[in-house]
Amino acid sequence: MTMAFPQTSPERTAARHCPELLGAAPVMTELAPALSLIGERLTRGLAAGLARLSGGEPPIVRAGLPMDATLSSIAGEIEGLAAHSLMGMGASSLPILAIFDGAPVFRLVDRAFGGPGDVPDPLPDGFPLSAELLLSRIEGCVADALTSALAAARAPRPDHADDHRVRPLRRDTSLRQLDPFPASADVLTLSLEIEEPGIVPWSLTLALPTETLEAALAAPQHPVRQRRAASPDPSAEPFASMAMEVTAVLVDMHLGMTRLAGLRPGDVLPVAVARSVPLQVGGRTLASGTIGEIDDRVAVQVTHAF
Repeated sequence: MTMAFPQTSPERTAARHCPELLGAAPVMTELAPALSLIGERLTRGLAAGLARLSGGEPPIVRAGLPMDATLSSIAGEIEGLAAHSLMGMGASSLPILAIFDGAPVFRLVDRAFGGPGDVPDPLPDGFPLSAELLLSRIEGCVADALTSALAAARAPRPDHADDHRVRPLRRDTSLRQLDPFPASADVLTLSLEIEEPGIVPWSLTLALPTETLEAALAAPQHPVRQRRAASPDPSAEPFASMAMEVTAVLVDMHLGMTRLAGLRPGDVLPVAVARSVPLQVGGRTLASGTIGEIDDRVAVQVTHAF
């Protein structure tokens, strides 16, 4: 008996999915022009905010072109000391990252105290309290300007007035410890250059994951993909009794291969424990705290929970 089998093509037909189920998300080529327009609005708001901060004339603020990036490429472009500020947009605190190079911060602090704008050489490993206070005030200016610029990109609904409200969340000199968003996230960066009379121009960089930018725009032709239903209460069974391994990262240091290969018993490695110790579960930072002691045992006092 002879059986005939249908011939198959070597090329497989691509699967077709219902657009209503997938949702149409903006692509980079659409998000970049939108971010460029937001950048133009942002320059005006930031100039006014910095003028109120310094009590002088508004500086000239210019926005560069949006650039594709990843968390790894952002980290690779940072040289020396920098302050990384994580901000959250809306009730869900969608992440926005602001990066301030260390040298301009020290220059601004020196000017604020009547100096010529000197920068320590070499730069220290961290920022003094005066610089931290200045960074907090600049963060507030950036957050307010972002709120106005993002809100202007789309008229907010009356019942979603805080959709575009941007708030500073936390800041760290280590981008790895800050852990602002997943390393695989698609990101657009926007550089802002600030020029003031008698001061060397300085700049800051904003990094917005595409998820944040999509939510900010929420264009009718590109509806935001529906989020999953809220997760069950972690304090209820069966989740409440699950044991989770929590890691406190006391030291984050780098050793060259030669130094690592030459380690011997008795060698001393000088380390500095960070003031803010991240608490991680599965590689994700859930809280941070400070090191202390209780009942003759080392303990961590939680100062921030995310």
